[in-house]
Amino acid sequence: MAREANVVRITKETDINLKLSIDGSGKSEISTGVGFLDHMLEGFSKHGFFDLYVKVDGDLQVDAHHTVEDTGIVLGQAIAEAIGDKKGIKRYGSFILPMDDALVICAIDLCGRPYFQFDLEFPTEKIGEFDTELVREFFYAISYKCGMNLHMKMLYGVNSHHIAEAAFKAFAKALDMATSYDERIDGILSTKGSL
Repeated sequence: MAREANVVRITKETDINLKLSIDGSGKSEISTGVGFLDHMLEGFSKHGFFDLYVKVDGDLQVDAHHTVEDTGIVLGQAIAEAIGDKKGIKRYGSFILPMDDALVICAIDLCGRPYFQFDLEFPTEKIGEFDTELVREFFYAISYKCGMNLHMKMLYGVNSHHIAEAAFKAFAKALDMATSYDERIDGILSTKGSL
């Protein structure tokens, strides 16, 4: 069965249509109206081997906050829907990703319980026109809407663009690992028998 989701979310602040295939090849078509977010989501898709379509119309005349946060909410919901009952998946995933001067760790548990720990520091307040504080808002939204433990830690880095890109790609690699199947797993990987 294909592990896919199509989520539409419409509010007074954003209109989002997102399609996700967990078992993809890294193809993407992204248009959020926020150039840096588009770039990060393309990297997420490519390096996690997820097929991803995202179309967002947001209130960018205010700022990018609602667009970025709501895209995280919808992506988190899509991940949860696409992985379904979680039978046979590894559940845990982690990755240490280098991006030039930056080194970022991401660890995930698809346990159904949201918990978010974010330890990244950006030397600048903006990457182009993108507010760096929105990186945290994006991943927080994913964690809570998907119901995942998500831990992100920067070991070091001096360039804000590299730090953010390392975070998105590390998340992609960790999620690819956590959603992958292991033939040794019978049912759900939990001593409780459910997640």
